[in-house]
Amino acid sequence: MSDHQPHAHAAGEHADAVDNNLPNLHVDRYEGIWIRMTLIMLVIFTIAVVLSSFAWGIQLPGYYQRIDPATLSDPTSPFANPGLRELAPGKYEAYMTAQVWSFSPAELRIPAGSEVTFYVTARDVQHGFKIMETNVNMMILPGQISTLKAIFEEPGTYNLICHEYCGAGGPTIGHHTMYAQIIVEDAAGTEVAAK
Repeated sequence: MSDHQPHAHAAGEHADAVDNNLPNLHVDRYEGIWIRMTLIMLVIFTIAVVLSSFAWGIQLPGYYQRIDPATLSDPTSPFANPGLRELAPGKYEAYMTAQVWSFSPAELRIPAGSEVTFYVTARDVQHGFKIMETNVNMMILPGQISTLKAIFEEPGTYNLICHEYCGAGGPTIGHHTMYAQIIVEDAAGTEVAAK
């Protein structure tokens, strides 16, 4: 037994010697500060993304489905007669198309407090779709139906603009004319001054 204890003690010393021979990791003071700042920024950005998606209703446009741009005018296509469709009281779907330099329809009228799901596609080239004073902002691509949902609480006129220079390979001379309006009417059915 006395033979085992010194041997065990020697093994313990050997283990300590191995641990003591590990190289110490040295991080420069300034490098450590930058590492900590980076980790803090990542935490802040993560919190910002979570807050914006839940608290402020910021959402990403959804891909709804594919569609052949050549078939948009077919009678079976919901885009053959674009416009607003009421699903239930206060719930609407809006089917819209974009084409160099216009949106169709150019005007939508809805009552205040309505929830509208937009289904939008392009007939020709890539377009932008931004409804001012709302969180609706998406790219419109030919062959793809993009979708976003918005609730219009405040009566007024909301301008819809194209924020993508969509000159179809030519000059973008008329791009500034590519807009539409969403008129949100109060309970009496009257519109309020433009936003």
